Amino acid sequence: MQIDKTKPVLVTGGNGYIASWLVKYLLEDGVDVHATVRDPGNQAKVGHLLKAAAGAKGKLTLFKADLLSEGAYDAAMQGCELVFHTASPFVIKGLNDPQKDLVDPAVMGTRNVLEAANRVASVKRIVLTASVVSIYGDAVDMSQLGLKTYTEAYWNTTSTVDHQPYNYSKVAAERAAWDIAKAQSRWDLLTINPGLVLGPSLTSASDSTSLSTIRELADGTLMSGVPDMEFGLVDVRDVALAHIKAGYTASASGRHIAVSASVTMWQIVQILKARFGRGYRWPLMVAPKPIVWLLAPLQGYSRRFVSGNVGWPLKFDNSYTRKDLGLQFRPVETTLAEHFQQMLDDGILKKR
Repeated sequence: MQIDKTKPVLVTGGNGYIASWLVKYLLEDGVDVHATVRDPGNQAKVGHLLKAAAGAKGKLTLFKADLLSEGAYDAAMQGCELVFHTASPFVIKGLNDPQKDLVDPAVMGTRNVLEAANRVASVKRIVLTASVVSIYGDAVDMSQLGLKTYTEAYWNTTSTVDHQPYNYSKVAAERAAWDIAKAQSRWDLLTINPGLVLGPSLTSASDSTSLSTIRELADGTLMSGVPDMEFGLVDVRDVALAHIKAGYTASASGRHIAVSASVTMWQIVQILKARFGRGYRWPLMVAPKPIVWLLAPLQGYSRRFVSGNVGWPLKFDNSYTRKDLGLQFRPVETTLAEHFQQMLDDGILKKR
């Protein structure tokens, strides 16, 4: 599907962590961007987007849209051949009602955007921000399937509203997207499935889940020990570039794992300690799994989560993404160093 770069593109959830980089890169490339946000007048939430647009070749237009309001995206989508749907809630702890707080917004939001595309005749391609957690549910799944690594062919079949609700929200939304895409023939769908997204933010370092993960490694929260957990890690800027390449590479198709490499929490600590020195309250050891299991409820996690994710390997094959999109991933060392440095610059972390 050939996309005309002179036509505007829509980015939903335009002020999000990934979407902000996506908007910035598109504007710098001379593309006009329609970005939906909850409140276009909230300077604190959209100021960084206006700043990105100030010297750029492309023009930015902000639209008010709510994920759960039917028809909310029709106006913003007018004239767009390409739609990037990035808006989705990302919360993994402290949920009162996972169905209402996570699953419904993810699925209904995706349906709203894709059904708008069915009404807006200009749309030719949709790129959806999915996740590797729509490929797997728990790290143990890989070993139980007898796999050495995950490819795009796999789907998460083990998450539910009650167990791994965030993972369930992502797989439910992606499946809904593919069902809607297959029911029509005017536009095609591609997905980007990132792992744990880290790297510098275009806003000051916030309290997002991604940022809090790193903060806890240095502020003493996990000083007594880190769980033996492995993540597929990727730089936020590479995820943004993956979206753009998926949008404008005519031959591109399907799902795309966006992971630079798999690293354990202990390896992340060693990388950061080597770069930033000993002036932080780094974890002292890898915590024994029985201890992590015992204390899990006090940390806001279930013991079932610990059983299925601590001590199990987790590997991803990014070769299709590199080939289909022509994308090279940044080394995880670069991502971690720049992420941590921004947290220092923004005062989120302080040296002892």
